[in-house]
Parts: sequence; C-alpha cells; structure tokens
Amino acid sequence: MKNTRLTWVDVTKGLLMILVVIGHYPGHLDFPLGKYIYWFHMPAFFLLSGMFFKPILEKGKTKEAIYKRFMQLIVPYLFFLVMITVIRYGMEIGAGNTDLSWYLHDLWTLVIGGRFARGAYGVFWFVTTLFFAYLFFIVMTKYLSRAKQFVLLIALYVLAHLESIYAMQIIGGAPDKASQTIPMIWNIDVAFMALVYFAIGFYWKDFWMAISNRALAYAIIAASIVVTLDWNKVIDYHLSMKFLRYEHAVLDLLVPLAFTTIIVGVFQRITQRMPLTVLQRIEKHSISIMYLHIFTDIVLNDYFRYGLIGFTAAGLLIPIGASIVISKLVPYGKLLLGGFRGRKPKKDRQPLPI
Repeated sequence: MKNTRLTWVDVTKGLLMILVVIGHYPGHLDFPLGKYIYWFHMPAFFLLSGMFFKPILEKGKTKEAIYKRFMQLIVPYLFFLVMITVIRYGMEIGAGNTDLSWYLHDLWTLVIGGRFARGAYGVFWFVTTLFFAYLFFIVMTKYLSRAKQFVLLIALYVLAHLESIYAMQIIGGAPDKASQTIPMIWNIDVAFMALVYFAIGFYWKDFWMAISNRALAYAIIAASIVVTLDWNKVIDYHLSMKFLRYEHAVLDLLVPLAFTTIIVGVFQRITQRMPLTVLQRIEKHSISIMYLHIFTDIVLNDYFRYGLIGFTAAGLLIPIGASIVISKLVPYGKLLLGGFRGRKPKKDRQPLPI
C-alpha cells in the first residue's frame, strides 16, 4: 500500500507539472482551459507538500530541518536563477544591448523576485513562497496549540483576502500590475494564502492518503456545479496566487479542494492497475521543467513556430534533457537539482545493562 501511495503522489505531481507548462503557453488558450488550470494547480502543489510535513518537536532539530529545506529549495532556485540570467545577458549583449541601466533594473527585479520577476522567471515565486510557508508552519506547529494554529490560519486567510481586495478593487487594473503596487520581496505575502493549503494537506493527511468513493463523488458534484455556473456566466471566478487574485473566500477553498480531490482520487484508483510511468518520469525531473520551460520557449520561438502541443513538448523534453545532463555532468548536479537528503540519523546506542 505504501508503494501505491507514493506512485499516485508522483503521478499527480507529474500531471500538475504538465498543467504548469500549459498554463504558461504564450499564445491564446481556448476558454476555459487556462482559466480552469489556475483554479487549482498551484494550491494542489502546496497541499501535497503539506501532506509530507513532519512537525519539529525535538530540541535542536529546527535548524537542521530549515537547512535541509534551504538546500532542497533555495539552492536550486539560485542555481537556475544565475544560469538563466547569464545566458539571457549573453543573448542581450550579442543583440547589442549595452544599456547599463537596463541590466541594473533587471537585476533589481531578480533580487525582489516573486511577482516582480517576469518572463523567464515566471515560476520562481512558487519556490520562495513554499519555503516561507514551510518556515511559518514549523513555527506554528512547534510553539502554538492546535486551536491557536487554526485561529492564526483563519486570520492569515482573511488578511490575504483583504490584501487582494486592496490590490484588485481599490488599486484596480490588470492583476499583475495591481499586485505590483504592493512591495514585497520573494512573494512572502502569498505564503499567507499558501499556508492555508499547506495546512489542509497536513491536517487532513489521512483523508488525502485514501480518498473515499463518497468524497470523490461529492468533489465531482461540487466541481461540476462550479464549472456549470462559470460556463453559463452566472459567476466569473478566477484564482491567481502569484498576483494576489483571491476573489471569493468560499470558492478559494472549495474549488481547489474539489479539483485536487478528484485528481488524487482518480490517480489513487488508476495507479493500482497501471503505474503511469510517463507521469512519474516527468515528476522526477520537475525541478528542471519548472525552471526551464518558459526560458526554453524564449530561446526557441525566434527559430520555430509551434502551437500548444509543440510548446508543451519542448517545455517538457528539453528541460528533462537538461536535468539529465546537469545530474550526470555538472559537479554536485544532483544537489543543484534539489537532491539534498540531509544527514542520516545516527543509530541509537544500545543502553548499558544494569
């Protein structure tokens, strides 16, 4: 049963990674594909991460846990940030761009990161948000009672929506521009919302590990109702964590949870009969795919014309190839791809006989 669970987790993440690539297609996505992808794919990543969170209860283990997550998340973040930037600047210099102010402004946006880093860095916000959500959750679970944790999560959820109201309704305009009126390094404020999804994965771990038929049926009904209402323009629901677009306090929980339940529940049943190896392999190289799929298109689109299928194929296959090369040929390649596993715990010494 344990292997089955691990299989469906990998398969689910593999599908979500494909949706990430599709969601960044620079051309026109027929309604409602792009809109519906954003309803759930990023919340699902935070939820799945929360499922495997282990509270730090022992003294002296907090720094070790933080260091491990730093090595797994921030080291690859910095590696791909530097690699892409060096190549980009080489391309800019080759094209004749010698404007020092352009490079200084670009570097400043990369330092701030989050929603301010655009283009090739469009997905970098997720990693820093996940890292800070993890740090916040360590503190919560270590120093607060379960009741106080719930109160804090509710407060952060409300705060996130108040920030969204300020950006989307008071400032107004395009969500990406409106959200950038609120200065914040590395999208730390988005961690308030991410923390809620992360916590749901952690607190409901038993539920997610074995989605019941009844829960799956309810999720399908709920998702069908929301899709029907949106399709018929009774509602016009959007969700964009990166740009602080949280439009409905109820639907921002209901919709991601319903869709995630459906995907997890379906894959739990399918992987009992077939391993879906392709999706597992995509998940294995997810770090490289996440960081490089947009940049791959930036490099290729001057030389090739392709639609959504070609964009998705290139955004998967080329980063997978890069991942294999980095892991095998670059010094500490596996470490740079998030493969840090931490120190192996020492075996407890046998007590001396009395």
